[in-house]
Amino acid sequence: MTREMLRVALEAVGKGRVVPYLGPGVAALGGAIASPAALCAEIEAQVRVPKRAHGNLWSAAQYVETKKFRATVEKMVIEAFSAPTGRNPIHDWIAAVRPPMVVDAWYDPGLVKALRAGSSDWGMVQGVSRNGEWSEIWHRSYAADGTPCPEGVDPAWPMLLYKPHGLALPGHSFLVSDSDYVEVLTEIDIQSPIPDEVRNRRTGRGFLFLGCRFDDQLLRTYARQIAKRSGGGHVAVLEGELTRMERLFFEEIGIERIDLPLAAVVEELKDMGMPAA
Repeated sequence: MTREMLRVALEAVGKGRVVPYLGPGVAALGGAIASPAALCAEIEAQVRVPKRAHGNLWSAAQYVETKKFRATVEKMVIEAFSAPTGRNPIHDWIAAVRPPMVVDAWYDPGLVKALRAGSSDWGMVQGVSRNGEWSEIWHRSYAADGTPCPEGVDPAWPMLLYKPHGLALPGHSFLVSDSDYVEVLTEIDIQSPIPDEVRNRRTGRGFLFLGCRFDDQLLRTYARQIAKRSGGGHVAVLEGELTRMERLFFEEIGIERIDLPLAAVVEELKDMGMPAA
């Protein structure tokens, strides 16, 4: 029954009825950093942070930003995601089926690279840090080749990639420190940081959460607000025990869980004849 539910959800993505929402676990399939805790460990290997910040990515990044300047944090994060990675079967699947929208809630550039290897009729909108900004800016848009689009998202793009936390590539921005998120979380309940076209494309659609954990309040807040006023019928592929807060969160926004590992998603895609690494 769980495999049947999974197939139905994957087919719905291909038909444009469901929005894939990708977390760090998907990036890990290609060998990229697999979680906020793992990225925090990369930072802590270079800078000794106070005990209160130990193991907490947002707090550790804030400490480095405060003591060693913003540029130091950015360099660490970009370098952490610059290591070579392999083919990623879920990224390849997304690039093949090209849903109207995909949310990639992690910093890695893997999906961007997979999409750029194919057709160019898509675009990206990403969250940006307001550190050093003098205007009220929440996000920036780019064409498929990386050219900035000052006018914003083009509604005519057949596919939109939304990276709410930003992108760890030179020349791009990302949110990672506590201070990055302060203003965003103040405004996110009234949807100001959510791009208009993201709001348009979620209407009438559910979300399929892959590679996500929701044991952190910040991650729950983002997912809740991105899925707000969507079509409902959300599904999450998440193996094993849930925390109490994850259970409550799933109940709150109506997520039906499929208790399977991501490896089962990859196997199902193979059975469906989709590309796989």
